[in-house]
Amino acid sequence: MGNSYAGQLKSARFEEALHNSIEASLRSSGGDPQPIFTQLYLEPEAYPGNMEADVKSKADMPLQGEEGHDPLNGHASNDPEELEDDDDSDSSSPPLPYLQTPAPDGSCTLDGFCQAGKDLRLVTIAAEPIEVPAGFELVGAKSPSIPEHILVCAVDRRFLPDENGKNALLGFSGNCVGCGEKGFRYFTEFSNHINLKLSTQPKKQKHLKYYLVKNSQGALCKGPLICWKDSKTRQFSSSALTSKPSSSSSLSSKENGGASGHSSSPFSLSDSPPTRMAQASSVFFGSQDLGRDCSFLKPLASTPSHKTLPIVPTALRVNGPTNGLGVDVHTSLLSPSQVSLVPQAQGYRTPDLGDSPVSSPMNSGPPKKRHRSWHPSALVPVPPTAVPVPAIRPIVNSPGSVLAVSSPQSLAAGVIQPQPVTAGETVIVPENLLNSSGVRPVILIGHGTLPYFYGSVGNIVVSPLLVSCYKSSQLTESNLETLGLHSNQMLSVEMMILLTLQYLARLASNQIPLREELEQIVLKAMLGCPGNPAISPSQLPWLARLEASVSGGSVQVVVTHNSLGEGISESLHSLSEGPQHQQHLPTYVVIICASKINGNEFCVLVLGKYQARALAEGMLTTNEFLKEISYELITGKVTVLASHFKTTSLGDNLDKQLVRYQRRRKGQVIQPYQGDVTENTNSQEPASMSPPPDSELLNRIFQIYPAQLTVARSLLSQVCSIADSGTQNLDLGRFCKVDFLVLVPPSHILVHQTAQRIRQSGVLVDLGNEDTSTAHQKSEKYVVRLDADVHTKMEAFMKKVKQNPYTLFVLIHDNSHVDLTSALSGSVCHGELQGLADRVVNCQEVLDAMNLLVLQVSCFPYTLQTHQSRISIHNEIHWPSNNHLQREQPHNELVYFGLRDYSCSLQWGVASPILRCDDAFEKMVHTLLERHPHLHSMVIRSYLLIQQYTEAMMALTSSPSLRDHITPETLAMVEDLINAPSREGSQGRGHMLLVRVPSLQLAMLARERLEDVRDKLGLQLCFAVMLGSPASELSLSRNFINILRAWRGCENEEWVPHTYEDLEGLPCIIILTGKDPLGETFPRSLKYTDLRLIDSSYLTRTALEQEVGLACTYVSVDVVQESKTSTAPRESDGEKTTPTLNDGEELERPQSNGSAATRTSGSLVENGVSSSDLADSFQKPSTSTSQPECLVTSDVATLTEGFKQECDSLGSQLSSNPLKAPNAPRSNYSSSSSSSPSPSSSSTQRPSQSTQFGRVSKSSRVSPRTVILSRAAYNLLSGESGSQLSSFSLLPHADVSWSSPLRPLITQNLQGADQSLYYRQWTVARQHHADYEAPPVLHPRRLLLSGPPQVGKTGAYLQFLRILFRMLIRLLEVDVYDDDDEEDEEEETTDVTTPANTQWPDIEDIRKLPFDLNPRDPKFRKASPVYSDKMPKLFKEFKKEGDNQTQGKRVTKSIRLSRFAAHNAFHHCEQCHLYSEAVPTTQLSECSLHAFSFCSSMLGEEVQLQFFIPKAKEQHFVFNHQGSHLESLRLPLVSTKAHDLLKSPIFTPTTGRQEHGLLNLFHAMEGATHLHILVVKQFEMPHYRKYWPNHILLVLPAMFNSAGVGAARFMIKELSYHNLELERNRQEEQGVKRQDVWPFIVMMDDSCVLWNTYQPTDGSEKSNGSSAIINVSLKAVLQHLESTPKIPLYAMCGVRKWSSSLAHKTPRNPFSRCHLHDFVLLNVDLTQNVQYDLNRYDCEEVDFNLRVNSSGLLLCRFNNFFLMKKHIPVGGNKDFVVKPKLVEIENKAPISPPQYVCAPDSEQTLLDAPAQFLLENFLQSCSHRLFPKAVQNRNNPVLSIDSYLSLSPEISVCYINSRPHSTNLNHQGLVFSGLLLYLCDSFVVSGLLKNFRFLKGATLCVICQDRSSLRQTIVRLELEDEWQFRLRDEFQTANCSEDRPLYFLTGRHV
Repeated sequence: MGNSYAGQLKSARFEEALHNSIEASLRSSGGDPQPIFTQLYLEPEAYPGNMEADVKSKADMPLQGEEGHDPLNGHASNDPEELEDDDDSDSSSPPLPYLQTPAPDGSCTLDGFCQAGKDLRLVTIAAEPIEVPAGFELVGAKSPSIPEHILVCAVDRRFLPDENGKNALLGFSGNCVGCGEKGFRYFTEFSNHINLKLSTQPKKQKHLKYYLVKNSQGALCKGPLICWKDSKTRQFSSSALTSKPSSSSSLSSKENGGASGHSSSPFSLSDSPPTRMAQASSVFFGSQDLGRDCSFLKPLASTPSHKTLPIVPTALRVNGPTNGLGVDVHTSLLSPSQVSLVPQAQGYRTPDLGDSPVSSPMNSGPPKKRHRSWHPSALVPVPPTAVPVPAIRPIVNSPGSVLAVSSPQSLAAGVIQPQPVTAGETVIVPENLLNSSGVRPVILIGHGTLPYFYGSVGNIVVSPLLVSCYKSSQLTESNLETLGLHSNQMLSVEMMILLTLQYLARLASNQIPLREELEQIVLKAMLGCPGNPAISPSQLPWLARLEASVSGGSVQVVVTHNSLGEGISESLHSLSEGPQHQQHLPTYVVIICASKINGNEFCVLVLGKYQARALAEGMLTTNEFLKEISYELITGKVTVLASHFKTTSLGDNLDKQLVRYQRRRKGQVIQPYQGDVTENTNSQEPASMSPPPDSELLNRIFQIYPAQLTVARSLLSQVCSIADSGTQNLDLGRFCKVDFLVLVPPSHILVHQTAQRIRQSGVLVDLGNEDTSTAHQKSEKYVVRLDADVHTKMEAFMKKVKQNPYTLFVLIHDNSHVDLTSALSGSVCHGELQGLADRVVNCQEVLDAMNLLVLQVSCFPYTLQTHQSRISIHNEIHWPSNNHLQREQPHNELVYFGLRDYSCSLQWGVASPILRCDDAFEKMVHTLLERHPHLHSMVIRSYLLIQQYTEAMMALTSSPSLRDHITPETLAMVEDLINAPSREGSQGRGHMLLVRVPSLQLAMLARERLEDVRDKLGLQLCFAVMLGSPASELSLSRNFINILRAWRGCENEEWVPHTYEDLEGLPCIIILTGKDPLGETFPRSLKYTDLRLIDSSYLTRTALEQEVGLACTYVSVDVVQESKTSTAPRESDGEKTTPTLNDGEELERPQSNGSAATRTSGSLVENGVSSSDLADSFQKPSTSTSQPECLVTSDVATLTEGFKQECDSLGSQLSSNPLKAPNAPRSNYSSSSSSSPSPSSSSTQRPSQSTQFGRVSKSSRVSPRTVILSRAAYNLLSGESGSQLSSFSLLPHADVSWSSPLRPLITQNLQGADQSLYYRQWTVARQHHADYEAPPVLHPRRLLLSGPPQVGKTGAYLQFLRILFRMLIRLLEVDVYDDDDEEDEEEETTDVTTPANTQWPDIEDIRKLPFDLNPRDPKFRKASPVYSDKMPKLFKEFKKEGDNQTQGKRVTKSIRLSRFAAHNAFHHCEQCHLYSEAVPTTQLSECSLHAFSFCSSMLGEEVQLQFFIPKAKEQHFVFNHQGSHLESLRLPLVSTKAHDLLKSPIFTPTTGRQEHGLLNLFHAMEGATHLHILVVKQFEMPHYRKYWPNHILLVLPAMFNSAGVGAARFMIKELSYHNLELERNRQEEQGVKRQDVWPFIVMMDDSCVLWNTYQPTDGSEKSNGSSAIINVSLKAVLQHLESTPKIPLYAMCGVRKWSSSLAHKTPRNPFSRCHLHDFVLLNVDLTQNVQYDLNRYDCEEVDFNLRVNSSGLLLCRFNNFFLMKKHIPVGGNKDFVVKPKLVEIENKAPISPPQYVCAPDSEQTLLDAPAQFLLENFLQSCSHRLFPKAVQNRNNPVLSIDSYLSLSPEISVCYINSRPHSTNLNHQGLVFSGLLLYLCDSFVVSGLLKNFRFLKGATLCVICQDRSSLRQTIVRLELEDEWQFRLRDEFQTANCSEDRPLYFLTGRHV
C-alpha cells in the first residue's frame, strides 16, 4: 500500500545520515557539528518533482559557498495538491528513491495513457460513456509528469474515505477505464499500469485527488477533493471552519517551479521550503527587486474557535509546462490551513479558492523527539499530540549573496541527501501569537542568516522589503558611475544598521517604512562620507542603542552573540506572554547579532500593530488582497465586525430605528428639488414633476482644443519620421485609406464612452469608413473590450488588415497600462481574464502586418517604459506640460487640473483644502483595526465607511443626535448631496459623490445598504445610489431616467444613460468598484471623490495616482488663481491640512442660507470649493439658447476657428458657432465667451460644476473636485510638504521592479521623455509582465501617447486619425499649375472652323490656320510677348505684370492623383515595383554601359554619349553581332498597327530631381511596354542610377554639366535624327522604304503628372456649353496623336495645358497652330535643319517653335487633351546660384542682375556662372535700359533676327527669320524701337537690315562670342552707317576669360 510509519529508522538511512553529517562538519568552517537526529526527523518530504527541471536548475546555477551548500533542486510541479502527504507517512524523513518496475516490453509508456495505449486524460474522455461497476467511483489521479491533466480511474468505494475523511479500508481495488482491465489489488501495480511514473513510493492518498462528477451537459468534470483525513475536511458551518487547533501551514509547490515555466527554480525543498524564486538569469535576486521578490511565510492565525486565513494571497503561483493556461477552476474555498508563498516575479495563475491543498506537509509544534542540542529557551510547551513540522528557513546568507539556500550535495543517483541543521538556527513560533498579542510580527530581512522557523509559522511574516537597500555591493560599475560613486564608498554593515535605526526612529506613528526612502538615505550617506568611518564591534551596540533612544521607545535594539534566531525567538516569546507585557510594545525591534565568526548580522522585527499589518498587506498584489477579502466575506469571518455595525454610534439597533422612522413617514417621501428635507409629499406625486430642459445640454458640440491638435500633429510627424527613416518599415505612399480599432479595458461604460466620442467627432465620416446615416449605429463596432470575446473580433480585424493592403490600420490600445500580464502567465484572476492585451497587441500577426500601426495610449505609461520596452523612446509622444498658471489668461478659461496641481494645492493656504485626509475617520479605523487583527484592513474601512454614510443620512433626516458621531467630511458631503438640488436656481441639479470601493463584494454590500437606508428614510427621489462596475451597464431607476431625459429634451422613450457623463447634474452616489479605475470620464457635476479605502496596499506609483486621477478634470483658471493668492487668516499652516473632529465648522459645512451675500474674506466660496456652487447658466431665460454655449461632453476638447481647416467635418457645426478668434492669447484651451442676457450674471455668482469640459459662460466657474484620502495615501501625495517621499518616487508599477538597489532620486520636474529615459534605465519587467521576453529589437510601428488622466487623449488620437487620413490623401494629391489661359481673351477670328467633335485634324484645314506667334502659356508670363498682326489694342496688363513679378508665385491647385498618374521615386505599389525598384538579385551591375558616337554638324565635332541600359531594356536596341557595340535604337514603321504599341521613344531631360521627378510612367502607360530614356548630366548619373535602376539613362558629355535645358533638347534631337538615319539604313537593307521608318520622338518634361480629355459626349452637352473632363492615360494620348492621318507631314504635335477654367468651356476649335512645349511629339525628319539653341537656359522652346514655324512647317495642338504639370519646388534649372568666382571675397549681399555684366577688363567682381545664363538673366531684368523706347510700346517692338530672347514682359519682340524662303510677318509700315542681333550667322547681311525702319533714338544691341567677332560683325553688317557707337557702350558678361564671356555693344540709331 505504500504506507510507511513515522519514527521507524532504518539502519541504512541512519548510517547514511551519520556519514553525511561527519563529512559536512569536517568541511564546514563553523565549529558546531550538526545533529543527526534533527536531520532525520526534521527534513520535510522532498516532494516529487519534475526531474528534468531538477537537472536543469542544477546546470543553471553557480554553486554557493557556505558549508558546502549548493543550490536546491527545482520543482516544476504544477499543482498545490502535489505537496500533500499522508498522515501516516514519515513526513519528517527524506524519501527513499522509488525504483519503478520497468514496463513490459512493447507496452505504451506515454504519459496520460495506460500500458494498453488507451487515453485516460479527463479532457479527452470526458464526454465518452464509461462503464462503472456497482460500488465503484470514478476518481481523478494526478501524474507529476503531466500535472496539467487529470487521469480517470475507477476505484472501489470501500477503499475511499467518507465525507469525514474516515473509514477508508486499507489497501486498494481499482479498474482501468481505458482498456477495461479489472482487479488491480495494489496501488503500486495500478500506478505502473496507468503510467504515473512516480519518483516516490506510490500512495493512493497522495495521488488520487478528486471525485469526478457529471456536469449539466452530462460531461465528466473535476469534482470535490477526496478527504483523506479528518483534519482536511472542507466542510464549514456558517460561523467558521472547524479544524484542529494547531493550524498548519503548507507550502505551495507552485513556488518551487521555474518561473512560469520559463526557467526552473534555483531552490528546492531539500531542507527548507524554498524562499522564493529569483529569476534564473539573476540567481539569488542578483539584481532583483525584493520588494515583492522573495517568498514569504504569510501570516496565519488560528484559534480553536475561528479558523482564519493568513492575510496572504490566496493566490497560488503556477509554473511548469502548462504556463498557467487552461487550468480547471472551481469555486470551493481555500483551506484555511494554508500559507502560501508569494512569488511576484513569476508568471502565475491564481486558481480560485478550490485549487488549494487539502492538507499540508507542515504542522505546528516541535519535533517528536527532543534532541539535547535544541535550545530549551526557544521552545514553547506543546501538547504531546503535536505533529512534526518541517522548518521554514527564509534566508541563508553566504558571503556571495544575501539569499542562498542550502541544498543537497548531489543529485547523482536521484537520491536527495539529508542536510544537517545548525542548532542555534531554529526558532519556534509560539502558538496563538496573533490572538494573544493582537499583532502578526513582520520580520524585515536585513543582512545575515535568518533562522529556520517551526511551529505556528503562519503567525509571522518574512518580508524582503528593505533587503535591497543593503545590497549596494552588487551595484555594477556603470551604475556606480551614473550615481557618482566609487567602489570604496560602499557602506559597512555597521553603518547600514545605524542608518536603518536612524530611519526607523524618525518615522511617525502613522507611517510605514518605504524601501525607496531608505534607499535614498543610503545613497546620500554613500555620497556624503567617502571615507567610511570604521565602527568596532564593541561600539556598535552602544551606538545602536543611542540611535534608538531618540525614538521615544518606539525602536528597541536587541543584541545577541550566537545567531539572529536567538534575538527573534526572545522577542516573539515575550510577545506571546500576553497583554500584561505589552504596555509599551515597541514598534520596531532591531536585532543585531555581533558574531565573531560571521561578522555583524541584523534584521528588523516589526511589532507596531499598524505597521505590521500595513507591511503584510502591502506584500499582496491587488488581485491577492481582493481574493483575500472575498475569502473573508464568503467564510463569514466578518460576522463579528458586521454585528458591531448593527448598532448605531449611540448604541441603538440600526434596523429597528430605520423601520420605526419608515412607519412614522406613512409612505411620504421627501420632495426631490423643492424646499427642504423636512417637506414631505406623496410618493406618487414627484414622479410627475419634470424639470425644465437644460439649454447647455442641448447645445453641446464636440470640439478639438489646441493642445489636442498639437498632440495629434506630433503623432503624425512621428509616423512620418518612421516612414522617412529609410528602413522600409512603413510606406505611407501606398495607402489611400485609414481604418482603426480601439481596444479598451473590459468596461462596458468605457466602450460606450469611447463610441460616443467617435460618434461626436465625426471621424468615421471623415475617414470615409461610414456614411452619415450609418456612422451613428456603427461606432460601437470600432471599440472592442479586452474580454473573452476579443479574439473573434480581433480575428475579423486582422482579416480585414490582410485583405486591404492599401489601407493603413491603426490599432489603438487605450489605457494600455491596465493588465500587462504576459499571455503565458495570464489566467482568470479575481473574475477577470488576464494576459489578453498581450495576446492581442503582441501577437505575431499584429507585429508583422506592414499596414498596421499600434498606438498605445496611457495616463500611467511607466509599465511600458521598462528596460525591455517594445516601444522606441523616439516613438513616445508626451502631452505638452500645462504651464497655464504662468500666463495671463482670460478668467473664464478652462485649464487642466491634475495630480501635480492637487499636490501643489496644499500650499494654497485655504480654509478648506481640496485634497484632504479625514483624520477623524482614520482614528476610528485605527481603533477597529486593533480590535480585529484577523481581518483585512479594507474590510474594516469599508464597513466603517458604510456606517458613516448611513448615519449621515439619518442625522440629516431622522436622528439629528447622530451628527456628533459622524466625521465632518462625511456629513458635509451627504448634506450637499441632499440639499444642493433644492437650492435656489439649481433647477433640481445636484452633485455626484464618487466612493471608491475596489472589492466588488464590498461595493455591492455598500450599494445595497445605502440604497436600503435611503429608501427607509424617504430620500429615494432625492438622489440615486449606483454601482459603477466595469462588468455591468449602468442601472438607474425610471424616475431618475425621466429627469435626465427632460433635461436633455430627449423624446426617445427608450433612452437610458450609458456613460457616467450622461448623469450630468443628477444628485447621486456612485460606488466605483473594480481592481483599477479604467479611464472612465465623470461629469462636471462630480464634486467629491472619496478615496478613504485606498491605503497602504497601494504603494506603487500607478496604483496610487490612478485613484487620484479619478478627480482630475478641467477647471476655470480664475478659481485656481484665486485659490493660490487667497489666504486663510483663521488657520495656521500647521492646522490647515489636518481637520479634526472639532473644526467641523471650518470644513465645507454648507451655510444654512446659501446666500452669496454672506461671504467673508476666508469663506469657502473664495476657495473655489463651495458646496453650493450654482451655475449662472441655469438662470438664463430660455431665449439665450439662440446663442449656444459650446459645451462638450468629454475629455476630448475644442478646436478654435484657427484650426478649423484641420477638421473638415466640423465646418458645418462651427459655422453657426462664433468662436474666439485664433489670435486671442494662446492657451491650452482657448474659449468662446457666450453672451448671457441674464442680468444676474455678475461676478458674485457662484461657480458651476455643470458639464464636462466645455466653454463656460463668463460667470459660470468650474472648481476642482474635492478628494478625501486615507492617511497613508495623503502622506505620499502631499509630497514635498510631508515628511515622506512623494508618490512619484515609488516603484512605478507592481509589474516592474527596480533594476538596481540604488538609483538617482526621481524629481517632480522629471517629465515626459526624461522620465521615460529614467524608467527605461532603472526598471525591468517582472517575469509575468508582457514585455519580459520582448525581442531586443524595438517594434518600428508602435507608438506610445502618454498624458495625464482625463486630459483629452481620446480627442487627440481621433484627431490624429483624421489628419493622418488627410495627409495620406495629400500624398495622393498633387499641386498642379492652375493659371487662367490667356488665349481666351483673344478672339480667334478665322475663316477655318473645324467641328468641335472632330478627333483628328485635317492637314488642309490646319494649313489654313494662322500661327499664333505669341507664347500664351502662363509659364511665359515673364517673357517678352511676340509681336503679331493681332496684338491687343492696349498693353493693359503691363503694370500689373510688373507688380506680380515680385510675387512670382504661380497659382496651383490640389488634384487627387488618378490611376493614370506619373509618379516620383517615393511611390511604391505592388504593380509597379518591378518597374521602378531594383530587385535584390539584379544589382546595379546588371546595367550595361554603352558609348554611342556621332558627328554633329552643328557642333562641328564628334559627340560621344553614354547609355546605361538595364538588361530588361536591351530589346529596344540594336547591337552588333558580338553584342557589345550599340548600333542604334529600334524604330517601328509608320504603317505598323498594334493595339498596345507605342511607337515613339520618350525622352525626358531631367536635372536635380532624381527623387522628385515624375519618372515612373508605369501607371500613366497602363503598364504597356514603352521606351523611356532619361537624359541626365554626367555628374548626376550615379544619383539617377540609384533611384531609377530600371530606367535607360542617356548621359550627356561632361562639357554640358553646367549647361541649360537647351543643350539637353539639342542633344536629344541630334541623337534622334542620327538614329533615324541609322535605322533607315538598317531597315532599307531589309527592304523597308526609308520614309516608312517612324520619325517621331516624344520630348516630355519631368513634371508632367496627369492627362485629361473631354468626356466623349452623346450630343447632349450641358446647357452652359461645358462638358466633363476625365482622366486619361499617357498611353491613350500618345496613341491618339500617333494615329493622326498623314502624321509624317506634321513637324510637331502637342496638347493643351490644363487650367480649372477649361472645365467650364469646350474649346472653339479642337486644333490650333501655336506654341507647343512641355510635352511634344517631334518629327526629327522634317525639323532636321531647325535646331534647339544649345546655349539656352530659358525660353528655348519658344525660340525653337518660332524657327520651326518660320521654316514653313506645321505645328498642331490638340485642344481636346490637357496636360497637368506638377509644381515641383526642387530641381530643374531653378537651382543655379550665382556667386563670386573667388571664394575669398566674402560678400554676403546677394548679387543682382545688373551686376551680371560689366565693362571689359574692369575690376568688377567676376562671377562663377555660365556666360549665357548671366546674359539671359540680365536681358530679362535690365532690358529697359538697353531699349528705353520699347518699354510698354507694343506698336514699336524690338526687332530680333533669327532668335528669340526674353527682354521682360514690358518689351515686345518681333521675330524675323533671315533664311531664304522662310515665312515671316509682314512688317510693311512697322517701325521698330530697337534691334537685337544675337550670335548672328552668315545669313544675316547688311542688305537684310536695310529693309527695316527704326524710330529716331532707337537702340541696337549686338551680342557675340568674343570681342574680335563683335568688331567683325559691326564691320560686315555696315552698322556704323546708321548706328552711333561709343567706346563705353561695350560690355561683357561678368565671367573670367576662361569661362568665355559673351560681349555686346549697344548703339543709338542716327
